[in-house]
Amino acid sequence: MAAVAPFSGLRCPPLSSSPLSKPAFFSSTPSTARTAFSVTAAAYAITPTQKERQKLKELFEEAAERCRTAPMEGVSFTVEDFHAALDKYDFDSEIGTKVKGTVFMTDVNGALVDITAKSSAYLPVQEACIHRIKHVAEAGIYPGLVEEFVIVGENMADDSLILSLRSIQYDLAWERCRQLQAEDVIVKGKKSTAEELIDKELPLKFVEVDEDQSRLVLSNRKAMADSQAQLGIGSVVLGTVQSLKPYGAFIDIGGINGLLHVSQISHDRVSDISTVLQPGDTLKVMILSHDRERGRVSLSTKKLEPTPGDMIRNPKLVFEKADDMAQMFRQRIAQAEAMARADMLRFQPESGLTLNSEGVLGPLTSDLPAEGLDLSDVPPADDDTPQAAEDE
Repeated sequence: MAAVAPFSGLRCPPLSSSPLSKPAFFSSTPSTARTAFSVTAAAYAITPTQKERQKLKELFEEAAERCRTAPMEGVSFTVEDFHAALDKYDFDSEIGTKVKGTVFMTDVNGALVDITAKSSAYLPVQEACIHRIKHVAEAGIYPGLVEEFVIVGENMADDSLILSLRSIQYDLAWERCRQLQAEDVIVKGKKSTAEELIDKELPLKFVEVDEDQSRLVLSNRKAMADSQAQLGIGSVVLGTVQSLKPYGAFIDIGGINGLLHVSQISHDRVSDISTVLQPGDTLKVMILSHDRERGRVSLSTKKLEPTPGDMIRNPKLVFEKADDMAQMFRQRIAQAEAMARADMLRFQPESGLTLNSEGVLGPLTSDLPAEGLDLSDVPPADDDTPQAAEDE
């Protein structure tokens, strides 16, 4: 058997130099490998946003732990303060309760009102005023208005309250009517049923005021009767010219029409009344006579003239001196009455009235002074008295 010759022409590189002996990461280019490693590590670095989120997470976890272990630590608002705040801002929302609120918005249907409740309240336009209005602005309701309202209902849709000013105004109106009735005051009103009295102001007095039954009764007859009772002869009243006629002027004196005859306007002759008076003029007149049965009142400005003709030349002076002139007129009437009664005593001594040695008669009427009148010094009657009698 022939001997095998050894391999002489085959050579292998050393194991250490073989490409398979090392991974590619440790190849002959070490700088390139380090660069790749740096890029990969940078991709896993934490960004600023992530740091902020991490910090917030830690804060929340810390707060949650504090709430669990010590919830009131570092809090100045205690539980007692919370209940006190509820008591302060809580209010009774029952119907009929009055609350104070501030209007912060208006619209065509009403207004929104802040009453410090969990939701805003609403004021409908029909509840904004005692009169009928089309917009709340007509009742003086604007944003910023602070007013007292009354709760009249609740809107079930949004659990808000419905307010009213109309109810409060009605309560005040009824209270005012009761006050006027107690004071027996004459008020002015217009009648809307009788055709001849439509839009004409009439004096009225309250007869019945019943809020429970919504019943309000006024009387023109009562007001007229009370007014007429106060029309004493010689008293001065304020009147308004209603109309002019060829024979005189009709004057409204508190709901009663009196006649100022042309002959009683001035001592001087008045040929045209319109040169002295006009409808709507306000003037002072004196009561000459009052026929209660026939409802007729005779008036005069002539008796109020300080000097004849003043009503034509200077009516302002006549009105300024009216009360003084009327007082003088009443004194002359009282003295004339006393003289007439004194003359009557001479024929009727059984009346029980006597004259003293000085000629003084005791008081006979409410117009006479308590000490009586001295009949020895009676002033003469006015020169115009006969003429006035003829004119009347």
